[in-house]
Amino acid sequence: MLIALGVVGALVLGLIAFAITGFNKLRTADIAAQEALGGIDVQLTRRADLIPNLVETVKGYASHESGVFEAVTAARAGLQQAAASGDVAEKAAADAAMQQALVRVNAVAEAYPDLKASANFQDLQKQLADTENQLSFARQYYNDAVATLNKLVQTIPWMFFSAMAGVKARKFYDAPSGHEEAPKVQF
Repeated sequence: MLIALGVVGALVLGLIAFAITGFNKLRTADIAAQEALGGIDVQLTRRADLIPNLVETVKGYASHESGVFEAVTAARAGLQQAAASGDVAEKAAADAAMQQALVRVNAVAEAYPDLKASANFQDLQKQLADTENQLSFARQYYNDAVATLNKLVQTIPWMFFSAMAGVKARKFYDAPSGHEEAPKVQF
């Protein structure tokens, strides 16, 4: 009888340890995905902060291109609003709008050789390119973290602990429909 009680106790302790492990594993994966999404926000905000300097530099050479500058201002405001929200789809759409606005700014810059030769413009372009690379890495890091989380939430035995841990599958950071290709720019 004592042996049976010991076996039952060991099984109960084993199940409790397994439940704690499952809970912690799911919460850790969810926190990693949230942290990765924050990394995207940091890079989107950095890019949005660089844009006014780039626009001001270009404005000095092409003040008559006001439509381009208005589009950049609107895209920047949308990007800042999306960075404050938690919606991944909204962030991706705002990111795509900013990308298209930047293409238009660069198209204006192409028309002004003096601007392209400007050290300030070149430095801003380099910072922006670095930020784009970091943003691309942050998107991939987020998608990797989401893939890990989603695998846990949807596979046995961890799926049995997902409700207890308050963890659900997350959406991947995808380009909004229609933004899979580089935008076409026409003036």
